[in-house]
Amino acid sequence: MKLQIVNRQSKFVRSLPAICVAGPYGGILHPRHYESAAGGRGNLQILPFTFLLFTLLIATFCAQTTFAAGSIVSWGDNGEGQCNIPSPNSGFIAIAAGRFYSLGLKQDDSIVAWGNNDYGQCSIPSPNTGFIAIAAGGYHGLGQKSDDSIVTWGDNYYGQCNIPSPNAGFVAISAGYIHSLGLKSDGSIVAWGNNDYGQCSIPSLNTDFIAIAAGGWHSLGLKQDGSVVAWGWNDDGQCDIPSPNADFIGIAAGEYHSLGLKHDGSIVAWGYNNWGQCNIPLPNTDFIAIAAGGYHNLGLKQDGSIVAWGWDVYGQCSGIPSPNTHFSAIAAGRRHSLGLKQVCQYTLVGDINDDCKVDFYDFALMAANWLIDCNINPSDPACTTK
Repeated sequence: MKLQIVNRQSKFVRSLPAICVAGPYGGILHPRHYESAAGGRGNLQILPFTFLLFTLLIATFCAQTTFAAGSIVSWGDNGEGQCNIPSPNSGFIAIAAGRFYSLGLKQDDSIVAWGNNDYGQCSIPSPNTGFIAIAAGGYHGLGQKSDDSIVTWGDNYYGQCNIPSPNAGFVAISAGYIHSLGLKSDGSIVAWGNNDYGQCSIPSLNTDFIAIAAGGWHSLGLKQDGSVVAWGWNDDGQCDIPSPNADFIGIAAGEYHSLGLKHDGSIVAWGYNNWGQCNIPLPNTDFIAIAAGGYHNLGLKQDGSIVAWGWDVYGQCSGIPSPNTHFSAIAAGRRHSLGLKQVCQYTLVGDINDDCKVDFYDFALMAANWLIDCNINPSDPACTTK
């Protein structure tokens, strides 16, 4: 899912990437120009989700335009090589984690895949170019092209790779275990693949959606008004959105649970909780992105650090490599996790925490050290020898 920019005249439109969400089988958009549903450029106007959302959107745009492409960090189960990022580990702008494999989108619009390839889920169709978004499903992958069409590969036993016609006008993609979702520029959702539990039966009214998330056997859609719609298997309550169903800016779907990101930076979780995947660690604040794995979750904080909780048998939560900072995107697979690190390519005066922005965090750090005089008190922890 992506935070959305809306043209008031055309109702819907193109998303800004990076500060977003992903499920165990999810995806991310490439930085792209804003377009209206009619195909023209529109005036950027922010959905009325308060000043915080505006801040997040601006931060996202700045991150994508001032950061160089980054490297991928991985942790957790590596039994199928899903944590062995191919060399060179650089130039990545988006990540997606499947069941036992991983995808990375490069700055040159090509896709790199690694891990289990029993069903061809790591064999990207040719030509491997012109991609702007990726999504990793159970054993299949999705790629969105710059012409807003979708390319699929991997396991197709349930038709999860058979995109309904017309294959055009897509603005977002998400891959579930054995089903797929596509969001159209008119705000409607298209679904294909296994529908045994109704995960492909979009409730009416199928309109005004701005984000999608495909889970194990259920699906989520985020409406323009900030509410979440859920359908599919609900034996564990993964489709029962907690009240109040409002003010959501992000969604993520796990195997049997769901996550929602609120405009105040808090996370709401519901569904299967036997591994604590619905118990958000405190403080539940300052989150800007969420990712739901098989039975674990990741949350990206505004300071660039990652918080993880839930099933941790393979270290998919506790194994976040140090230093836990400068992350710009996250992805959670069934038993492994990915983080995208980006390094600022500029020396920016006033950027104390090296995040390529001069913002409130820098002012806070400056204020915290305002009264420190290393000449008077050289033993202060803030004073280090050059």
